[in-house]
Amino acid sequence: MKIAVLMGGTSEERDVSMASGCQVANALREAGHTVVAVDTAHGVLSRADESAVMTTGVRVEPPDPEALDLLETGDTTAVTRDPRVGEAEVLFLALHGGAGEDGTLQTILDVAGAPYAGSGPVGCALAMDKDLSKRLLRDAGIPTPEWLTGEHSPRAVEQALGLPAVVKPASGGSSLRLALAHDLDELAQATQGVVEDGDTVLYERFIEGRELTVGILGEDPLPVGEIIPTHELFDYECKYQPDLAQEVFPADLPEATARRAQELALAVHRTLRLRDFSRVDFMLDASGGLWCLEANALPGLTANSLLPKAARAAGISFPALCERIAALALKRYQG
Repeated sequence: MKIAVLMGGTSEERDVSMASGCQVANALREAGHTVVAVDTAHGVLSRADESAVMTTGVRVEPPDPEALDLLETGDTTAVTRDPRVGEAEVLFLALHGGAGEDGTLQTILDVAGAPYAGSGPVGCALAMDKDLSKRLLRDAGIPTPEWLTGEHSPRAVEQALGLPAVVKPASGGSSLRLALAHDLDELAQATQGVVEDGDTVLYERFIEGRELTVGILGEDPLPVGEIIPTHELFDYECKYQPDLAQEVFPADLPEATARRAQELALAVHRTLRLRDFSRVDFMLDASGGLWCLEANALPGLTANSLLPKAARAAGISFPALCERIAALALKRYQG
């Protein structure tokens, strides 16, 4: 296949996307495909550019907002002018956050009739909006922790959800500005951090227990994984810096619990109209109850990300995983 891997962009998750995209491009070449790597904010990357990205990795802090603003003012027409992009049989989206994951780009590609891997506009929009996705999960009978959306007083949050409580943006990913507030002062500080960045606040009841994750490939759940962070929550730093979290695949769980997590993950995938691949995160409480935290329409795809680790546990190598995702998209387009 001729494949263009789209990555980068101008969201706060740019570093994560660049790391994912360059590793996907390399894996697809290993699988024998003709690949061009594209930063949607700059244009086609050289092999030297890709190598530099893979050497740098994901920095401790997300990109500075001013630097992202400068990227947004750049000339992106080089992306569409390059003939290698136009000749691609499949666009492999390795974008995270912003217009690359919220359904905006997917809408444009649908209008253009371009074949691309991953969920469509509706699925991306539903997964990105945590308030709306939780409403749909609740209506479908899928357990999800109680929540409040929009700015509330610390006292109101405490009365509704108890303390500690999780505070996070109602949209976005990579656990940016995710906080666990133990008292009223921490609630106020965490709320301010989200509001100052222009996001809607989502407060969620804290479920104490084990954090699990289930990847979906096509319509097949992958082995359940367990995340054991060194921080109280699996935040941005724990996700992307070495030695700050253990990620165990397959998780050490009773067979019935693992099977139930897979069943729920597939139900979430279908409820939110996701396709090709996704990742669904859960908390397992002390009594064995599973609570869906969120779904990821375009989960991280570095070789050490959670979805590739789940695939590896199922006997699927990283190049084979990337190839299967691209093949799913091409088959859908041809059909």
